[in-house]
Order: sequence, then C-alpha cells, then structure tokens
Amino acid sequence: MIILSFGSNLNSKFGDRKKTIEFAYRELINNNVRIIKRSKFYKTISYPNKNSPKFINSAACVNTLLDEHKLLSLLLKIEKKAGRVRSTKNAPRTLDIDIIFFNNKIINIKKNNINITIPHKNYSKREFVVVPIFEIAPNFRDPETKIKILELKNKLKQSQIDSIRKL
Repeated sequence: MIILSFGSNLNSKFGDRKKTIEFAYRELINNNVRIIKRSKFYKTISYPNKNSPKFINSAACVNTLLDEHKLLSLLLKIEKKAGRVRSTKNAPRTLDIDIIFFNNKIINIKKNNINITIPHKNYSKREFVVVPIFEIAPNFRDPETKIKILELKNKLKQSQIDSIRKL
C-alpha cells in the first residue's frame, strides 16, 4: 500500500487550498496513479509556526506501477506545477505531497537536495497526517514499527486532536 499526505496553506493558480489539493489528485490520476481511497479534507494549524496560514490536509491510498523514485519525481513535478517554491524549511506553501508509506518498504532517497525517508520519519507525531490516514486505513500497520495507525492516533495529545477540524 502506498499512502500519500497532502497539505496546502497558500492559494495557488488553481484556486484555494482545497482546490489546489484537488488539482494534485487530478494530476496523479492523469499520470496513471490510481486513487484507491482518499480522506476528507481537514483544516489544521500550521506546523511548526502556528502563526503561518492554516493548512488544508488530506491523505490517500494509491496504487501505481511507478517505483518510489519515479513517484517522487512526479510528486515534485505536481508541487512545482502548483507553484510550490522551496525556500526555508516549513515555509508556507501552495502544495506539499509526502510519501508516508510505500509498499511496506523502508527507503532513503536523495534527490534535488531533498532527503526523503519512507516511512516518513515524523508522521506518527503529526495529527494532520495520522488522523486522515486513520480515516482511510484504520487497520494499517507501520512496516517499520509494526504499530497500527489506530494506536498512533490514540497516542496523540488531546490538544493535537482538538486542533484538527474535518471540513
């Protein structure tokens, strides 16, 4: 199973944050990535700078014949098409797409000065990733830690749960 996480806290040429993520879903489909299941949209505070614009987040289970390197290249291309500019780490952005899980593999990728670790190294502490994944794959088990997503959701602090709103 491949699980992607989507986030946007700036409008793009495709519209508001929600429309930008919808654009990303369409681009995936147009590039032979099958969306198996996707979460609702969630509004969340910015991480780590709570003063930045709020995010819209979503997650999807997808299937593709692309390997992890080609999928990453596609995601970077979609982000760029949506106007993503990489400046400082965690700066506001039109679109962010992360590969959280890739077919139960443990992977490290270096591409374009970006270091990618799959499973995503901090996903389990982030409500804006865990809650949408729980919605679409409640029985999923992390291939590295063997912990179920339900357990990770239950480990989140109440303040984290309270900070996320389903749209």
